[in-house]
Amino acid sequence: MAWFKKKAPPPLTTVQESVFGGVHGSRSVRHGLSRRWSIAGALIGLIGAFILFAPASWLARALASATSEHLLVVDTRGSIWDGSGILVLTGGPGSRDAAALPGRLRWRMSLKGLGLQLAARQDCCINGDLLIGIKPGFGQLQLSVDNRADWLARLPAGLLSGLGTPWNTLQLGGSLRLSARELRLHWVQGRWLQFGELHLDLLNLSSRVSTVAPLGSYRLSLNADAGNPGVSTLRLSTLEGALQLSGVGTLSSGGKGRFTGEAGAAPGREEALNNLLNIIGRRQGARSVLTIG
Repeated sequence: MAWFKKKAPPPLTTVQESVFGGVHGSRSVRHGLSRRWSIAGALIGLIGAFILFAPASWLARALASATSEHLLVVDTRGSIWDGSGILVLTGGPGSRDAAALPGRLRWRMSLKGLGLQLAARQDCCINGDLLIGIKPGFGQLQLSVDNRADWLARLPAGLLSGLGTPWNTLQLGGSLRLSARELRLHWVQGRWLQFGELHLDLLNLSSRVSTVAPLGSYRLSLNADAGNPGVSTLRLSTLEGALQLSGVGTLSSGGKGRFTGEAGAAPGREEALNNLLNIIGRRQGARSVLTIG
């Protein structure tokens, strides 16, 4: 009855082993790839959520760093995409001088083309929405003022007291009007390059140290120097008034500035302005010399 014995199945051939081994290996590879894609998707989602809900304080820190802590946003609320805060002008690191704008600065940031656009509004001082274009790139960043209005903001001149000496002594009255023309700032290779113009008009100024009111109106202009990239030209001129101001200087891409100017009195106003001229500069006869940097 030996012929009734069940024969054992023949051993797998080399081809069969390859087929079955390939099936199991393919499943293992697909499982590994699926797991990697799941992890990558989760990380992308976390990063997206992290950026989407980034706090407003991040934007405040970036502004403080870019202005050497002369311009701060405090008491921030919301996110970098939709937030608010109080704008403060200060004398820089270690200074006790500070002046805040009334009300809250509010902003929204949205996608525009290949970049972003920041829309900022403050009822007291900004003309509608201040539109700032932001275009990041590889190792570079471009900022642009996208407004086409005649002026961007109008601020109380007393805000300058936040910068410290000599502004806190002068205690200016009047207003500041900010305007720009095709202004762009381009950060590349660790330095800022300016294109276009920025103007600050100081209108109907007065001071607690002078009985003459108003002292006059003046314009401070910052223009790109086409022949010297990375350096902007600073000019001060008198629009009208008893106090005559003029000067010229430069501002480098690293934020270092140099300025030389002079102040004098219009004919017949020398005696009335004598005390003020002693305070704002170094006297040289009837004029005062102003030197910064």
